[in-house]
Amino acid sequence: QVQLAESGGGSVQAGASLRLSCAASGGNFGPHSMAWFRQAPGKEREFVAGINWYGDRISYVDSVKGRFTISRDSAGNTVYLQMNSLKPEDTAVYTCAARRSINLGPDYYLWGQGTQVTVSS
Repeated sequence: QVQLAESGGGSVQAGASLRLSCAASGGNFGPHSMAWFRQAPGKEREFVAGINWYGDRISYVDSVKGRFTISRDSAGNTVYLQMNSLKPEDTAVYTCAARRSINLGPDYYLWGQGTQVTVSS
């Protein structure tokens, strides 16, 4: 019954920043890892960033390293994606996802609806 809901997307110019949030609600959510994915028109969904249950293991796709920061609150109910120095190629629908594990992995069973990020030059 747990649902994920993203917020914080929008339309910005290149070089701007956005902070995405993903909140879990609707039920008890045990230990889990969280990740952000994105999908641009005509492209497959790609992994962007992930964070394990403890918050001490983080992974990023190479294209966002040094620009994006993933974090989560102490309760584990919300995950954030701080996006700085945005580029037009970052334009996509960003979706958060969860897996029932303390560690990151390839399988995510719970997905949000996504939030649109548009970066213009």
